[in-house]
Amino acid sequence: MKHPYLTALLILTTFSALALPDGHAAACPACEKHNPTEPAATEDQAADKAETFSLFDGKTLDGWYADVPKADNNPKIEPSFVVRDGKLVSKGVPRGHLITKRSFKNYRLVVEYRFPGKPGNCGVLVHTDGERPRVLYGMFPASIEVQLQHNQAGDFWCIHENIAVPEMEKRRNGKPETWGGRQGQNRHIRNLTNGSEKPLGEWNTMIIECLDDKVRVWVNGDLVNDGFDATAKEGQIALQAEGAEVEFRKLEMTTIKELTAAKNLE
Repeated sequence: MKHPYLTALLILTTFSALALPDGHAAACPACEKHNPTEPAATEDQAADKAETFSLFDGKTLDGWYADVPKADNNPKIEPSFVVRDGKLVSKGVPRGHLITKRSFKNYRLVVEYRFPGKPGNCGVLVHTDGERPRVLYGMFPASIEVQLQHNQAGDFWCIHENIAVPEMEKRRNGKPETWGGRQGQNRHIRNLTNGSEKPLGEWNTMIIECLDDKVRVWVNGDLVNDGFDATAKEGQIALQAEGAEVEFRKLEMTTIKELTAAKNLE
């Protein structure tokens, strides 16, 4: 005689096996069919989410590579870019560039930097084309440079690319037919302000927004440049070693779908 409890248990087990696919008698924690992982977001869903991330982890130069012409034939040369005390440091020499491995578009880049010693030159290059390195003077990659040079932060320099700004005739030397990004052309576009930078040794905050063919720049809250009709709309980010030591403590990127209003930040 079968025990009633055992009979009921047998019926329940049989029903469960029929109810689940592939003869599974119960939900299996290790089974992907019954415990699927969360599906990956589609491109449209990902585009709706603002993503913020750092280009520098505070410890290494992972995600970057250096292009320093003098290192070509001297692999033991001192590096132009190092990590020191949690900061990314451009030592200024040998001259060259530190370039992200990834390309980006439609973003806000927050850069906190300072000249710890003597003032000098440096820059953040947006829309850098790593497949066109050293196109200018045997060193500069195709890009649009946002200047960090002391007392000129926020100027544009066009490097085998070009960009327009309001009142271009007042802010760019030469006649329109001489404007461009190649050697011999007028590549420099002056910024909108004077005195936006902090005193030497103090930290500056530069914000660069790139959206489609527009590039908008603030230094310590002041709107210092507002470009449009850029000939490049995406690319890598590059930092320069151009003679002076510069420290970077923040390189934070956020994807955007619209530009911040073209006015000073509060």
